[in-house]
Amino acid sequence: MTESNLWLIVPAAGIGQRMQAECPKQYLRIDSRFILDITLSRVLNAAQFAGCMVPLNPTDHWWPTTESSQDERIQTCLGGAERADSVLAALRALAGQAGDDDWVLVHDAARPCVHGEDLSRLIDTLSDHPVGGLLAAPVADTLKKAGPGENPEVQETVDRRPLWRALTPQMFRYSSLVAALEKALEAGLPITDESSAMEFSGTMPVLVEGRPDNIKVTVPADLDLAGFILSRF
Repeated sequence: MTESNLWLIVPAAGIGQRMQAECPKQYLRIDSRFILDITLSRVLNAAQFAGCMVPLNPTDHWWPTTESSQDERIQTCLGGAERADSVLAALRALAGQAGDDDWVLVHDAARPCVHGEDLSRLIDTLSDHPVGGLLAAPVADTLKKAGPGENPEVQETVDRRPLWRALTPQMFRYSSLVAALEKALEAGLPITDESSAMEFSGTMPVLVEGRPDNIKVTVPADLDLAGFILSRF
C-alpha cells in the first residue's frame, strides 16, 4: 500500500457529556498530554498516511493549543452534530485530494490506546478487500438480556459466541463510504459507526481482531485505565 492512497479521519467535534468535565474528553490530559494529541500521534506514526482530517466543533478553542495543530500532515474542518455528520464533513473536505478508491481510516479521538500492530494488521488484511472492515474484539463477558424497569430481571442469557465489540479504526474506500453515509443520513437511520452505514448500504464489512485494551475514554474511570494501558506499551 502506498502513501498516496491512505487517509485518516479523527472526528473530534463531540463534547463528551458523560465525562462531566470542563472540556470535551479529547482535551483531557494523560501524563500532561491531550488525549487527542496522543491518539493522533500514535496512529499517524504507525502507518504512511497521505494526510489526516480532524473535524472540530465550531466552539472549539482548545485545538490551537495542541501539539497536533502544528503537524503539517493534519487539516481541520467544521464537524457536525453527530459523529456521522462529522465524518461526512471530513470526507467532503477531502474531495479533490482523496481518490474514489483511496482507503479512509476513521478512528475515535478518545481511543488513544490503539496498538500499531493492530493498525498494520487491519491495513494488510483489507488492502485487497472489495468492501473494507474494522478492528473488533470478541465479547468475553457473559451477556444478559434485561427486562424493563430500573432494576430489571434477567430475561435470558445471550449466546456471546457470534458477538464482537466494534473498535476503531474502521477502514473503507473513499467513494463507498461517502455514498453509504449520505444514503443512511438521508434515510434517518441510526449511524453509530462507519460500519453500520456500510451495512445499511448492503455491503458487509470484515471483522479484524484487535486488542481488547483499545478502549474508548467515555466515563471518568476510563481516564486512569487508559493511562495505565499506555504506560505498559
